[in-house]
Amino acid sequence: MSGYLTTHVLDTARGCPAQGVRIDLFRIEGETRTFLKTLKTNADGRTDEQILPATLFEIGTYELVFHAGDYLYAAGTPPEDPRFLDIIPLRFGMSQGQHYHVPLLLSPFGYSTYRGS
Repeated sequence: MSGYLTTHVLDTARGCPAQGVRIDLFRIEGETRTFLKTLKTNADGRTDEQILPATLFEIGTYELVFHAGDYLYAAGTPPEDPRFLDIIPLRFGMSQGQHYHVPLLLSPFGYSTYRGS
């Protein structure tokens, strides 16, 4: 089975999927950080396509960068200067040719992530 990468962003403060979150994907090789693509979450808090499909999957280290501040502003969260959570980078390794699901549970003052299924 070839591996692939997906995500899901949930707004835990509002109790709903986080629609419109911009997500950038990077591949990390040593000190080199290579941009691969940008996607946005849909009404279900997921991307319309796999972030990294099986045809492009490679074992290695990756980084998802969630642009949470823009989402929080659009969702009506009162602005701060600077906002407590703005850009959230998640760096992780994919060591097997499997499905990797990296969700983000988001609120204005905290977040969590895990390897989902």
